[in-house]
Amino acid sequence: MATPLPRVFLQHGRDRRIVEGHPWAYSNEVRMDAETKALPPGTVVTLHRVDSKPLGVGAFNPHALISFRLFDRDPRVTIDEGFFVQRLRRALDLRRRLFDRPFYRLIHAEADALPGLIADLFGDVVVVEANTAGMESLTPILLAALDEALAPEAIVLRNDSRMRTSEGLGSEVRIAKGDVGETIEVREGDLVFAADVVSGQKTGWYFDQRENRAFVAPLAADGRMLDVYCHSGGFAVAAAHRGAIEVIGVDSSEAALDLARRAAQTNRVDHICRFDRGDVFEGLERMAQAAERFRVVVADPPPFVKSRKELGSGLRGYRKLARLAATLVEPGGFLFVASCSHNVEPEPFAAEVVKGLAGASRTGRIVRSAGAGPDHPIHTHLPETAYLKSLLVHVD
Repeated sequence: MATPLPRVFLQHGRDRRIVEGHPWAYSNEVRMDAETKALPPGTVVTLHRVDSKPLGVGAFNPHALISFRLFDRDPRVTIDEGFFVQRLRRALDLRRRLFDRPFYRLIHAEADALPGLIADLFGDVVVVEANTAGMESLTPILLAALDEALAPEAIVLRNDSRMRTSEGLGSEVRIAKGDVGETIEVREGDLVFAADVVSGQKTGWYFDQRENRAFVAPLAADGRMLDVYCHSGGFAVAAAHRGAIEVIGVDSSEAALDLARRAAQTNRVDHICRFDRGDVFEGLERMAQAAERFRVVVADPPPFVKSRKELGSGLRGYRKLARLAATLVEPGGFLFVASCSHNVEPEPFAAEVVKGLAGASRTGRIVRSAGAGPDHPIHTHLPETAYLKSLLVHVD
């Protein structure tokens, strides 16, 4: 007979959000008695109302702001290898309906009912981020379930995100299975890229911008294109492939630029593309002074707002970025600006882009507002899972 799970209780009247579908309970909503505080971070528990009515099973961390993360509303569910296999297969079935090749985000945390887990699939390689104490403690079970559900040739643990710090976890990157070499292949449409899944940013590739890259690329046909914060060349190489006559990419990471140059060569557009290392804001100002103009300017920066206290300065950063980038767009051209900061909501982001446009003495119209692709589903009660925002502006 299975040992009963530890029980955690909410404070009186603090169960409404959970009952209505939210997957989290915050520390100030939990009855933090001595027994509860003593639970090891990552313990699987059942959550209860004050009258002992069970609300579900999940992972608990008494030291984190988000203390409880729901796995399942049925408190009788066992969080074992079989549970993970079922969730992985459900996520895999959805992605196989959406994509014809195995290059996508496989698990998007709470949106795929596996809180704290990110998993990207690169053919036969899975790259995993275990971002919470609960997922960290369950990693051995997860690895076995990945073998059962996918049988990948390699599994990489990229446990080096900032989120782990708030959970009291350290940083670790290791290959849990197989060998990945220096880089692995990413296929997107007709294009082939190289990703560094061990040392590169995040999991090595940004699948979330797939649909945006495909939409923006043909707009640069027969014109010049500028891609700032270009990373490993996704937007830039796609634009060159779709008919741009000159493409310039700018990034501060030489390692990322090397991957971009390799992608340009692989896809036979290296004669069109140039990738420069430098500070983006300084580069934009320098190009503006030189009266450079581009048919399409793409600005897809890293998060400017990593915490709520950075919101004001981060929003001003988006405004400045939009102003400098808009200055470089030729009349009738396009400006694409994105934010991956989950602390920035769509309306303030759009407002700052509009202010930036006005600061450049330009006018225009928003022709597309978009987020991440369908392999990044949005939890119905967790707007944080809709972290990516982007605007495409047709500039006068």
